[in-house]
Amino acid sequence: MDIKYINLLLNKCLNFDKSKILFVNYDKVNRDFVEKVMIEAKKLGVEEIYLDEDDIKVYKNKLETMTIEELKKDAYFDKSIWNTYALKHASFLILDTEFPGYLEGLDEKIGIVSNVIRNSRKIFREMESKNEVPWVIAALPNKIWGTSLYGEDGYVKLKNAIYKMCMIDTPDPIKAWEDYLKHLKDKTDYLNSLEIEKLHYTNSLGTDLYLTMPKNNIWTSIADDLKDNMLVNMPSYEVFTSPDYRYTKGIVYSSKPLIYGGGVVDEFYFKFNNGKVVNYGASKGKDILKSIIESDSNSCYLGECAIVDYNSPISNTGMVFKTTLIDENASCHLALGDGFNMTIPSGINMNRKELLENGINSSLTHVDFMIGTPDMKIEAITKNGVVTIFENGNFIKS
Repeated sequence: MDIKYINLLLNKCLNFDKSKILFVNYDKVNRDFVEKVMIEAKKLGVEEIYLDEDDIKVYKNKLETMTIEELKKDAYFDKSIWNTYALKHASFLILDTEFPGYLEGLDEKIGIVSNVIRNSRKIFREMESKNEVPWVIAALPNKIWGTSLYGEDGYVKLKNAIYKMCMIDTPDPIKAWEDYLKHLKDKTDYLNSLEIEKLHYTNSLGTDLYLTMPKNNIWTSIADDLKDNMLVNMPSYEVFTSPDYRYTKGIVYSSKPLIYGGGVVDEFYFKFNNGKVVNYGASKGKDILKSIIESDSNSCYLGECAIVDYNSPISNTGMVFKTTLIDENASCHLALGDGFNMTIPSGINMNRKELLENGINSSLTHVDFMIGTPDMKIEAITKNGVVTIFENGNFIKS
């Protein structure tokens, strides 16, 4: 099924009309898969393929043996090549694979290196946020990850699970996704019809959070956000928008671990006032959490709120997959950092200052964290009254 997956990514998630260049980011453990990608891409007329290969073993060795100052200056973490290929309008295929527990005890350095990498590819990040480059981030298994989840034969089981949630086990994955997108479109149409002013989240973990929406805010999904035929996350089961970053108030608790830069943050919370994180804590990975919040002046504000049913394909597996790409599609989630310009009218044409003035956060980082639970309740406060849109962990429609 590898070829079916590759064809979905190349034909439904990327676009080579503007440039016949493919940029592939991956870890060395997945080189065999990437070689298949190269063959299929050439069949589509791709003329240049740049391989941006990471190596988790090299990464770990550097974190263990180098000082913080040495890490900040090491060329290995300079990803400015992403900027070069963004300016060439390459299509970016980002193959996401995880190594749970492999970087245990390196939290402080993980946070620092993640910031170095992010700051080195500012041009790519800016063009990505404006939909000026085709890109997709897609899940890919490896043996360490598979074994951590399933034990023996874990790689095969994880691969099958990923292919199932990406609908690769269907006769025609592209058609299967197009059919599902209609379901997501129904949800966003309903949410947009409510003209929501605020959202109130509560659950038994202690979450009691108010989000304010920007004026005329727009709920969207990959069904609405398609540009040049791109699905930018694989898989994706969410509907989402950007709250007004200036007014978030209350407390929110995580419901799943956050994997960030190879490190783990677990059992954490954020307290907000006037939009800003004013207090936080974690049973594990607090240094990583600190590095996220302090990434830049706006990384301590929210950029996204997303709704995902607890009764949904990934959630119903009962698994925590230890990667945000998958776990965020099994749970309602929020994101610290950058917001989405397409979630307000004409936002796609606004500059950073204009977006901020209209309540859309602007940051170099965007970090999703999961908050959904079986008893999550979300009330929408509208000009016509209060409407419950989410109850007992699932979306409801009056």
